Amino acid sequence: MIKGIQSILLLLLFSSWVVAQDKRPNIILVLVDDLGFSDIEPYGGLEVQTPNLSKLALEGTRFQEFYNNSICAPTRASLLTGQYAHKAGIGYFNVNLGLPAYQGFLNKESLTLAEVLKNSGYSTIISGKWHVGDDFDQWPAQRGFERSFGFIPGASNFYEINEPDKRTVHLLKNNETYYLPKGRYLTDEITDQAISFLQEQNKENKQKPFFLYLAFNAPHWPLQAPEDVITKYDGIYKIGWDSLRIDRYRQAVEKGVFPKGQKISEIDASIRPWNRLTFDEQQYWQRRQQVFAGMIDHMDQSLGRILGTLKDLKKYDNTIIVFLSDNGAQGGDNTRIYTVRNTETVGRAGSYDIQNSNWSQTGNSPLRSYKDNPYEGGIGAPFIVWYPKEVKANVIKKGTGHIIDIAPTLYDYAKAKYPDNYQNSITNKLVGVSLRSTLSSEQQQVDRSTPLFWERAGNRAVRKGKWKMVSLFKNGGKVELYNIDDDRGENIDVASQYPEVINELEALYSNWAKETGVVDYNRIKVQRNPLR
Repeated sequence: MIKGIQSILLLLLFSSWVVAQDKRPNIILVLVDDLGFSDIEPYGGLEVQTPNLSKLALEGTRFQEFYNNSICAPTRASLLTGQYAHKAGIGYFNVNLGLPAYQGFLNKESLTLAEVLKNSGYSTIISGKWHVGDDFDQWPAQRGFERSFGFIPGASNFYEINEPDKRTVHLLKNNETYYLPKGRYLTDEITDQAISFLQEQNKENKQKPFFLYLAFNAPHWPLQAPEDVITKYDGIYKIGWDSLRIDRYRQAVEKGVFPKGQKISEIDASIRPWNRLTFDEQQYWQRRQQVFAGMIDHMDQSLGRILGTLKDLKKYDNTIIVFLSDNGAQGGDNTRIYTVRNTETVGRAGSYDIQNSNWSQTGNSPLRSYKDNPYEGGIGAPFIVWYPKEVKANVIKKGTGHIIDIAPTLYDYAKAKYPDNYQNSITNKLVGVSLRSTLSSEQQQVDRSTPLFWERAGNRAVRKGKWKMVSLFKNGGKVELYNIDDDRGENIDVASQYPEVINELEALYSNWAKETGVVDYNRIKVQRNPLR
């Protein structure tokens, strides 16, 4: 009897010791919205003040090539599950088009990061934008997040200007309605809630590692920011978009995030040259870009506050931070025109302006095109990983990573097992690869056995080695081919020179589409293309 009690006590002591000795890293996944490739200082946007991102870049690793799904909801679906968006149920957007791959919310077979990490002993937190399921049973708290704050759909005002019975900012905190105070900036509220959750988690069990998904809606429309941060950029943008676009290209090359010797993408001929604008027009467009820069600036300040909290909680030295954007800056044929009338100057509460092709081409420089298409400017994102314990400092790699790689990477660091079955569902297998070895070794890019694929609203792409095939729905499916190793600006279509490559990539795409549930876009085409 005594020996039995002693054994139980020893087991309890051992279990307590194991909990106390849980040295697995904390994880912060930072996703920003509609940020262009060179919209931050580490990727060439030197005029935008992002000192905290610059610090993470100098102490961490950046990729030249890191890919998303070109638009909000499909990117978030892949990021959260490690699946291609169609496999997760969001092949088009957060609208139900009547097929499993296009149901508009995350299916049960595709587990979220929160579900897997929670099962593996992590505290799970989200603060910010969701956009992968509108109904109650699809909300963050029902998909593994123990603490949740933010908004469910694809966009939100940054300020509340109405009375309680006419709210424009609809927020939730742990499934309960939450009201943004008048005059309060949403980026600050997202940050404060994240910090509060981290403090709560630390009091509850400081030895338990946490996972924080920090999904800022900045710098997504409407263009709104605190006036003090807007005025920081007075006079900065009088140079205009034509010149700044070239400056960003040169700075990206100098930084090493764009290959030396490669050309910038050809200019978008639909954009009016800056020197043909009137003085008043130039003043107006300068103000708009000041607001956009201010939104990024304020987001970076918020990130600094998160870093400060990590230090206060003594968790700074054991936390991985991953930073990326959900797609490129918005522009081109699908620029969304907000139908609400402005009641205030752009940038202030009551304004509803959106980023346009002119400045967005600068934001995506030196890459081609915009959000919602598979050219590099639509799917190429800044990507920074900071973890001084293991990730190499001030290193830039070719990378060629994809958002489907984030889940296996974080599970690798967290020693988390991805289950074959979960809550009576057979889970979809992970299709990405862990980036851990690439981040911690001399390896220059991800070693994967299969190509990367994209499909969104009939726009298709395949990336295998140096080759990238692109096909746009609006062009009748005409196939283009680019050698990304020599031409990341996608200026020279070499499809006619390499028909055998096209045939190979088309065959690979066809097999992937069948396996993933992709169908001909003509079958499901909707009349209105929501861009959020």
